[in-house]
Amino acid sequence: MSKRGRLFIVSGPSGSGKSTVLGEVFKRRDRLYFSVSATTRAPRPGETDGVEYFFLDEERFDQMVERGEFLEHARYAKCSYGTPRGPIEEKLNAGIDVILDIEVQGAKQVKARMPEAVSVFLAPPDLRELERRLRSRGTESEERIALRLETARSELREAEKYDYVVVNDDFRRAAGELLDIIDRSEETEPSKN
Repeated sequence: MSKRGRLFIVSGPSGSGKSTVLGEVFKRRDRLYFSVSATTRAPRPGETDGVEYFFLDEERFDQMVERGEFLEHARYAKCSYGTPRGPIEEKLNAGIDVILDIEVQGAKQVKARMPEAVSVFLAPPDLRELERRLRSRGTESEERIALRLETARSELREAEKYDYVVVNDDFRRAAGELLDIIDRSEETEPSKN
């Protein structure tokens, strides 16, 4: 029987660069599975259902919650997000490492259910840079940007509860640091960094 895969949780405020850093990680490393989350938010330009997210309406999302089909689920910035349980268990049982890109509430739920998971908080260099990144997307209203910044302040206070914190001041360097954590975790238990 093959060794069970390891679960890595990556969280950080909207605009911290999670997608960019994780994209770089997946370019550099095979045999990693990226868990596709479900959400009730509308797709951004260029996003494809089943690739970046499974885009669901509230009714379908609530049905999946009732049937226990999520490893975790939460409300974030007035939208629902959740991690489908089935594909993750399948990959872990096949010996494949899995990376979850989830927000802080969901990360707490996963850690409670799977304490062996390694948690990494991806932080922006500072709030000014975070705001610049959010504005540069050109996809958010002023109200949404303000809500995301308010949420980010709260999330940044949770960073110390993660096994590791990586500051994304350069996405290539941050990706390298995340890969180092993955490699280090293969033989050791997570330690505070």
